[in-house]
Amino acid sequence: QVQLVESGGGLVQPGGSLRLSCAVSGSIFSITAMAWHRQAPGKQRELVADITSGGSTNYADSVKGRFTISRDHAKNTVSLEMSSLKPEDTAVYYCNAVGTLWDNRAPFDYWGQGTEVTVSS
Repeated sequence: QVQLVESGGGLVQPGGSLRLSCAVSGSIFSITAMAWHRQAPGKQRELVADITSGGSTNYADSVKGRFTISRDHAKNTVSLEMSSLKPEDTAVYYCNAVGTLWDNRAPFDYWGQGTEVTVSS
């Protein structure tokens, strides 16, 4: 079993910054990629940013230049540094990890429970 636990959400004023973190634990052989997605009220979940095991990153156009995704391989964590936040960044942010289980080398694709980010004055 694999668990993802997010932290760092909250209320922030427009223009402010916030850092989200996600810790992955369980019987893991390897993690191929980790990502942050978000879902705003009344909207579909969308990819915010992802990072591969090799360090390649990908960002949604709406967050390029403002958000930075990073990964700590030793700790199996992924972070999302968010700056110049806008009201439209308000959403529940979800961490996602894909990889291989230790026991049987089967692939896994797990999600965290989500952490709420509200950008408002």
